[in-house]
Amino acid sequence: MKADLEPAPNTASGQRADRNGNVQQSADPSYIPQPIRRSDGAGGPDFGPRDVMRDLENPDMLVPPVTDAGLLPNLKMSFSDTHMQLNKGGWSREITVRDLPVATTLAGVNMSLTPGGVRELHWHQQAEWAFMIRGCARITSIDWHGRNFIADVGQGDLWYFPAGLPHSIQALEEGCEFLLVFDDGSFSDLNTLSISDWFAHTPKSVLAANFGIPKSAFDGIPSGQLYIFNDQVPGSLESQEVQSPYGSVPLSFKHSLLAQEPLKTPGGSVRIADSSNFPVAKTIAAALVEIQPGAMRELHWHPNNDEWQYYLSGQGRMTVFAGNGVARTFDYRAGDVGYVPFAMGHYVQNTGNETLWFLEMFRSPRFEDISLNQWMALTPHQLVQANVNASPELMKSLRKVKWPVVKYPPR
Repeated sequence: MKADLEPAPNTASGQRADRNGNVQQSADPSYIPQPIRRSDGAGGPDFGPRDVMRDLENPDMLVPPVTDAGLLPNLKMSFSDTHMQLNKGGWSREITVRDLPVATTLAGVNMSLTPGGVRELHWHQQAEWAFMIRGCARITSIDWHGRNFIADVGQGDLWYFPAGLPHSIQALEEGCEFLLVFDDGSFSDLNTLSISDWFAHTPKSVLAANFGIPKSAFDGIPSGQLYIFNDQVPGSLESQEVQSPYGSVPLSFKHSLLAQEPLKTPGGSVRIADSSNFPVAKTIAAALVEIQPGAMRELHWHPNNDEWQYYLSGQGRMTVFAGNGVARTFDYRAGDVGYVPFAMGHYVQNTGNETLWFLEMFRSPRFEDISLNQWMALTPHQLVQANVNASPELMKSLRKVKWPVVKYPPR
């Protein structure tokens, strides 16, 4: 946090240190960070070879806080470090266990479609959860009863397709970018079941028999998977409507997350989407978290599953506590993915001057978290006081009502 930075008299020109003595990034363009912790003198200069730009992005990995200890696996991966799949009509990139081995529960795909661009008719062995980052798209699907679904989704909207149900995504006139999350860390979007790929690998005689038309009708089919391709921007939703004799799906595959009333607390807000308010989403729950400058996602943990994070804007840092004296701190910014293994304690601080927005996602039908503050407040006070030698000031600060985001007290 900017308010926590103080000039460090024994650091290089332009170098700063926080209240723990950690060396921090400076606005001085000539500044080169060094792995030196001012508070205890640990570390020493690194004269290279080194990636200084990388060190500037990861100040808490270059100089860990004094409270970090032991080893945890890497809990950070950036989409900027992944392979970009380019197609006429858009692009995609993914983060799976191949890129972030600890992330076994969920995998993510960042995708963009140009106006009219199509993510072709396809289906997965995994459920698909999505968040629209910008722009608008039209999504379609059917269920096994033959009930269909067609809807337009815009910025801040979610969609969810249960495993095995076929679907498509097509960008509207402004194009779109979105995040896809799948309930299997080993998932790859390049290994899905696509209509073009199936056509290409089925004898034309079989296709002719299936549809009851001559083989010549299939002379123009693709020779392989299209994946993403160009097409015309579709007309209005009404003009594209297809009536099914079996009706439409009973549970909507779309949810307008930003239309939800957020849970507001000093320092930010939280919007939760799980099977309680988005009933079709049976395997993935999520929270959209807003952390204002000078605020943090409180000390907490999740009792139901690992947490997969996607950072939408701003910058922050997260410390994960694994027990047995092990804790590690990571720095995040827009486009990064974070991960917290099951039930490990953690918090996320806004370390920038802009609001930090990120998504928390879980392979679970429900969003669940345990607040350290609330736990202490709802436990006999004498027992709490004895456990941590709590001061009267600490005991008075305990809240029986959970505040997911908290503001720092004025200094």
